[in-house]
Order: sequence, then structure tokens, then C-alpha cells
Amino acid sequence: MPLTVSDLDTLVTYFTGVMGRTHHAPNVDAVALALLGAVLWRKDADSEIEVRTYGGSTANMLWLQINGQRYALAYNHHDGCIELRLRTSGGEVVHRFTNATPVTEVRRIFEEL
Repeated sequence: MPLTVSDLDTLVTYFTGVMGRTHHAPNVDAVALALLGAVLWRKDADSEIEVRTYGGSTANMLWLQINGQRYALAYNHHDGCIELRLRTSGGEVVHRFTNATPVTEVRRIFEEL
């Protein structure tokens, strides 16, 4: 069930959970910081960020809208990366991010959405 991020406290709770789980995914802990900035920078002003919940807590999936297009950011446990997907958690993968992804590449990708 998605939870709408309607205030900074909810976003901080979500992101603190993501960063707290990076011991399971140490190859994405740094790029997650860049992705949070990209999400805040590029999301449509009239849209909400949504995060997945599981068992009453936030989970590792986030939805946003950029230029009217819905995207999902989700951690892929098998490949150890964060994926940007079209529309849904099972949508087409637009890009994969790890700590090896330069911040300039994150910016370029989000700028071109």
C-alpha cells in the first residue's frame, strides 16, 4: 500500500529507513543520496511522492511523477542496484544506479526525463 509523502518528516522517515538498510546493499548507499536530490529537484510540483509500506513501515520503493510521466525507484536485490522504472514497480527499466554511477550521470538522466 503506497503512502503519500505529504511532509518532510515522512520523507525523512522513509529515507532513514532506506539508509538504515544499506548494510544489505552497500553498493547503493552513496547513490541513494544523489537520487533523493534528483527526486526532489525533478518531481512535478503538483504531484506527490509516494513510498511503499510493508508491515506498517516504509519499504524500498518510491513513486514520483516527472513531466506528467509516473516513475518508480526500486531496489533490485538480485542485481544489487536501484532501478528507475516506467509507471510501476514492474515497468520497463529506464536506468540502473549503483555507487559506481557518477553524480553527473544521475543529473543527466533526471534532466532528460
